[in-house]
Amino acid sequence: MQTAFHDLDIQFTLENYKFHALNFVVERFLRSVPRHSHSSNSYEIHYISSGHGQATIDGLVYSVEPNTLYVTGPHIEHEQVPDKQDPMTEYCIYLKIEPKAMEKRPEKVSRTSFLHRFETTHFWFGQDTQNLYPVIQQIFYELEHEHTGYLSQVDALLRQLIIQLVRNYEDRQESKIHYPTSNLVDSKYLIIEECFLYEYSSITLEELSKRLGLGSRQTERLLRQHYDKTFMQKKTEAKMSAAALLLSDASVSITEVANHLGYSSVEHFSTAFKRYYHKSAREFRKTK
Repeated sequence: MQTAFHDLDIQFTLENYKFHALNFVVERFLRSVPRHSHSSNSYEIHYISSGHGQATIDGLVYSVEPNTLYVTGPHIEHEQVPDKQDPMTEYCIYLKIEPKAMEKRPEKVSRTSFLHRFETTHFWFGQDTQNLYPVIQQIFYELEHEHTGYLSQVDALLRQLIIQLVRNYEDRQESKIHYPTSNLVDSKYLIIEECFLYEYSSITLEELSKRLGLGSRQTERLLRQHYDKTFMQKKTEAKMSAAALLLSDASVSITEVANHLGYSSVEHFSTAFKRYYHKSAREFRKTK
C-alpha cells in the first residue's frame, strides 16, 4: 500500500529560511529500503504510525515501533527493514532548504532562530512527544482532496510540522524570541473596548481617561475619531446590548436587569431602553 505525491515544489518560508517540500509518501513496507542518503540541505522526515521494523542509520541499528520519529538530513546514510510479521507503515516527507536563503542569513539571527536547530540537526531519532501524527495526516488529506484553500492549509501545516520537530529535538525548551509588547496606541483601543465590554454598568469618563493616561477632552476626541461616538453613546450602546441579552432570559425580572445595568430605578431603565429600541422592555421580551 502506497500513497505518493511526487514532483511537487511546495514553497514556504519560516523566518528567513525558504523551504521546498518536494515529496510526500505514505507506505506500508512489505519491502526493505536499501541504504541511501540525501544531498546537501535536504531533510527527510520519517514517522512510523504502525508496525515494527528496524532502521540502520550511519551504521547503528535502531528498533522502529509505532510513534517512532526520525529525521535524516544531508548525507546521513539510512536503510529500513520491516518486521515480516508486523510491517511498519511510514509517512515520509522530503524537504530542502534553499541554499541562497541560508547564505544570506545574518549570523546573529542564526544563533537565536529555532530553525538554526533544525538546520544543524542532521539526524534525530526518538518517540514523538509533540503529537505530530494528526498534523501529518492532515497534510496528506489536503494533498489528496484539494479542497478550497488547501494550498494555504498545507503551507500552514508544514510550518507547524517544522516547529513541532524542533520541539521534539529540544524537549520543550522556552523560546529565546518572544512577541513584542503592544505599543501605547494599540493598548489604548484594547483598554477602551474591554471597559465597555465588561464594565459598561459602572465605567465613567473620568475613570476611562485615567486608564488611558489622557484628559477627559482627549478621551472624547479619541472616541469620536476612532469609533465615531461620544463616551455616553458608547456606554449606552454597551448597556443596551447587555440589556437585550438579559431580557432574553425569562427568569430575570426587568427590575433585576435595571439593577444589573446600574440604573437608579426601573423607570429610568425603561425610559432609556424605549428610547434606544423604540419599544418597551416588556414588548422586546415578548419578541424573544
